[in-house]
Amino acid sequence: MSLVSNLRTMGLPDLLQWLATTQKTGTLYLKRRSVEKRLLFREGLILSSWSNDPRESLGQFLLRDRLLSEEDLFRALLVQEGQRGRLYGEILIEQGLVTEEQLREALRKKAEETVYDLFLWPDGGFEFKDEDEPDSFSVQIQLRVTEVVLEGVRRLDEWRRIREVIASQRTTFNVIRQPRRVESPRELQVLGLLAMGQSVSQVSMETRLSEFETAEVLYRLHHRGMIVVDEPGEDTQPLDTVAAIRDRLALADMRLAARDYGAALRAYQDVLALQPLNQQAKKGLLAVERGRDREQQLVRVDRDRVPRVRLSVEELTRQSFAPQEGFVLSRVNGEWTVDSILKVCPLAEEDTLAIITRLVDRGVIELIEVPLRSRREESAS
Repeated sequence: MSLVSNLRTMGLPDLLQWLATTQKTGTLYLKRRSVEKRLLFREGLILSSWSNDPRESLGQFLLRDRLLSEEDLFRALLVQEGQRGRLYGEILIEQGLVTEEQLREALRKKAEETVYDLFLWPDGGFEFKDEDEPDSFSVQIQLRVTEVVLEGVRRLDEWRRIREVIASQRTTFNVIRQPRRVESPRELQVLGLLAMGQSVSQVSMETRLSEFETAEVLYRLHHRGMIVVDEPGEDTQPLDTVAAIRDRLALADMRLAARDYGAALRAYQDVLALQPLNQQAKKGLLAVERGRDREQQLVRVDRDRVPRVRLSVEELTRQSFAPQEGFVLSRVNGEWTVDSILKVCPLAEEDTLAIITRLVDRGVIELIEVPLRSRREESAS
């Protein structure tokens, strides 16, 4: 059975209550703009959740609780990429970065925020499909729908009151009291960010709290008279973060392929401003750096010079060469110029020049200058 509708026709509380009352087992798919979410149900209980919103990734929750550094998280993501099919949490535990209990707690918070955020959606489409649940998933949270609806409705009511004070994500505040009445380290951190002139969206980014959680902390501080609105900011259409990241990554990859490293760098940095842990953007920055280094290396190669082997045959046998390096080295005869070798090699010119540069750096070959007369004879031939 499949149920397809939208949240304007059937509100989220009614939809969840129906799934609980009828003890449904299956998956609820929800979409608003570019954000997609899935809730897995078993006999009317919410068993697990998934979201493509980067702000709801597991990494963000581990960072906000200071369980990992950004460097630790990025390295673990690279390991996961090389070991496809492995759960990210398993890698973190295996590397001793988090305990199983810490991971479970982070996953629970992540799953709950994924669900609660849905109550703030003014619209969106959904589809429920009766289907067998997946064989494995990260964690079974088993949220009772009644409890979820109560918390979701509370947040929605609170959100309406918050919007009377915080009209926009661009709102900024002035701190008017010393933090003597701070109730938590989080409030102290937020006050410090506000004192630096950061907006609501910037505070949310730095603390890695959701939009609602950030606004809730600010609302409490405002209610206690510790901060006042400085600039309300324009109540503009909120940024579609998922779409913005997707489009900027596509632009960055295109600029990188065209070797426009400056433009690629700016585009990748734009992505990281929206999602500091985006793995593709971080890898892109490394590719930009390698590309720029490669360009600088290639400038060093004088095409009119002649490569000549510096090592003896015995010394060469002790060296290790990649197949392409061996091919280029076999064309080094002490007579052909770099330009001549480029013409006979089936490799891309840039790759051949890079190999010649590496061989020079390793001391395998050297580039010698040939007399002008020899160059003219080679050109004539």
